Amino acid sequence: MKLIRAIVRPEKVVEVLSELNDAGFPAVTKIEVAGRGKQRGVKVGDVHYDQLPKEMIMMVVKDEIDKADAISIIMKIAKTGQAGAFGDGKIFVSDVEEAYTISSGSSAL
Repeated sequence: MKLIRAIVRPEKVVEVLSELNDAGFPAVTKIEVAGRGKQRGVKVGDVHYDQLPKEMIMMVVKDEIDKADAISIIMKIAKTGQAGAFGDGKIFVSDVEEAYTISSGSSAL
């Protein structure tokens, strides 16, 4: 199993979640986050915004095929315009060693 964490622009998150749901990935966790990437925030006039609002989508998928499908959807929908832009986000993938369902106490792997 793989854990996918995607940081995306807030204005893209509803469409990303809708596309993931339509593709058979209904189970996600969405968290409002703030941060900055290589661009180190943004300056508007004399004001420097060091931390920009983003949304983090977390989901666990069962295999490499699902991982590839989910990443493809996120990349396609979260990208701004044809070429993309700074601040479009980042996707992190890691292994899930164990998972448990709290209500039943059973292993979810």
